[in-house]
Amino acid sequence: MDRLRGPGDGWLALLGGGEFSFGDTESADQAWLARCGDGAIGFLPAASGSTEYGKHFGDYLRATFERDVELLPIYRPRDARRGRNLERIAQVAAVYLGGGVADQLLDALRDSPALEALHVQLARPGGLVVAIAAAAQAAGRRTRDLRGGSILDGFGWLPTAVVEANFDVDHDRRLRRLLAEPGVTWGLGLAAGSAVLLGPDGALEVVGDVWRLDTPDGELVPLASRHSHEPSPAD
Repeated sequence: MDRLRGPGDGWLALLGGGEFSFGDTESADQAWLARCGDGAIGFLPAASGSTEYGKHFGDYLRATFERDVELLPIYRPRDARRGRNLERIAQVAAVYLGGGVADQLLDALRDSPALEALHVQLARPGGLVVAIAAAAQAAGRRTRDLRGGSILDGFGWLPTAVVEANFDVDHDRRLRRLLAEPGVTWGLGLAAGSAVLLGPDGALEVVGDVWRLDTPDGELVPLASRHSHEPSPAD
């Protein structure tokens, strides 16, 4: 088994989904916020295209965790090239990629300066990128295209993995199909309310029900937390 994520000194948090307004994500949010430095959380709405999502999310974080949220107004590819948005990404303590449709997020950020700024966030010590639901799926090597049923290239933050959010072990066909894609060696199933935090030196923190799959016809295995001083599966 290979290392779970690409190189970098920051953290990548993948959340399985759930309604924050109903408290579904509170344990997952508490976990990534514990890794977050001081300052505002930047909310990037491209996956949903909603102007209201960020406001409601900001109200939730302020009321529940006393954390401020700043909107990163990236909805279309041209927004991902604007200098002011790149400055915002560099200034916030963490970037939170909201849920919605993975295709829209990929379209907005693909090959853009904003995506490079997110790579910098993941690479620097103390950096943090959080992705929930469809945005978490876009973090893998490949992901489903909801518009046409085809398979798209993801951001590759998990270079050889695919991710399925809102995962149900009794309905795993989509994850198994993705695992058959070229270059994919493992899959990650994230139940609603769960989270995986991937840090430097192989550090891994798991919240809730998370499953790993290594072959299209293999057995689902629960993923467990691992500290950075422990060996990774590749070692």
